[in-house]
Amino acid sequence: MFLLDVLGKMEPPTSSRLNSRKRRKDGSGPNGATELDGIPSKMSRRSLGLREPAPFSDEVEIDYSKPYIRVTYEEAMRGTPVDRPVRVYADGIFDLFHSGHARALMQAKNLFPNTYLIVGVCSDELTHNFKGFTVMNENERYDAVQHCRYVDEVVRNAPWTLTPEFLAEHRIDFVAHDDIPYSSAGSDDVYKHIKEAGMFAPTQRTEGISTSDIITRIVRDYDVYARRNLQRGYTAKELNVSFINEKKYHLQERVDKVKKRVKDVEEKSKEFVQKVEEKSIDLIQKWEEKSREFIGNFLEMFGPEGALKHMLKEGKGRMLQAISPKQSPSSSPTHDRSPSPSFRWPFSTKTPPSSPANRSRNESAVTYDISEDEED
Repeated sequence: MFLLDVLGKMEPPTSSRLNSRKRRKDGSGPNGATELDGIPSKMSRRSLGLREPAPFSDEVEIDYSKPYIRVTYEEAMRGTPVDRPVRVYADGIFDLFHSGHARALMQAKNLFPNTYLIVGVCSDELTHNFKGFTVMNENERYDAVQHCRYVDEVVRNAPWTLTPEFLAEHRIDFVAHDDIPYSSAGSDDVYKHIKEAGMFAPTQRTEGISTSDIITRIVRDYDVYARRNLQRGYTAKELNVSFINEKKYHLQERVDKVKKRVKDVEEKSKEFVQKVEEKSIDLIQKWEEKSREFIGNFLEMFGPEGALKHMLKEGKGRMLQAISPKQSPSSSPTHDRSPSPSFRWPFSTKTPPSSPANRSRNESAVTYDISEDEED
């Protein structure tokens, strides 16, 4: 009741009117955004978050001489003057700062048209007492949140449970966090009194990513990351690895290298075989094309009706025509051939040998002469 009297009653914001940027695993838009995600109207940012890290709260001067009157939800949604932004507070551990953290802060920044986002980061002492050991120390977590583009101011050593004094000191209008009850420090929900006061503005958690999930991956694949860091030059002492495990990791690294080489050789062999097969198929196709062309040319030349047969026929006809005598016409008159004159061998008294026909003529001539001599 004391908190209600101090802060005054405000209407709780309806979650349906908030800018929900919950990422879904099957989201089709960029960065997991869906069609149902609304984008509020944009205004020029007056903070230094876009070019410089967000300042710490103890580095920001606040004019406490002016009374601070908190705005209602309706006034915040309608839009406030530029010099009077709606002051929204979001707190957390922000260990291993990841996209889930950034999306939650983005939702808080976009709750209203004119929002000044204050982010509280709990110290190591509080976190180790109420939640557990962190991977990053508080200074690293402060620095990570400072460099988030949606943050306008960072509160170091933020309280685990928000008190009226803290809310009044930082002049907070609304507190942004996911709507899941956060049980801690002996309470079922540390934001219960904020919800009852009408100052709670719910955001949506990003599925599939959290600090616990990241730590689980590292623990599950511890051997892989230990070998990775040993290979990068970290010592076994720095990694808290025993001598035996160190030698085991080095041996596994060598075995993996051999496996990788064998795999590379297999892949190269497969590529070589594939290239040989492609080339052999290409050669076979070319051979088939050339063989078809050769067979076609052969049949065209030496086939039953090929060019060679026609050439032989034509040549045969020409040869027969060349060697056969020409027949004289039947109507031409015949002429008796005159006997060729006898030929005498020079420097010889003997007559040259005669042919049988000449010899018979000579014998008949001799016989005739003898008979004439007898009658005389």
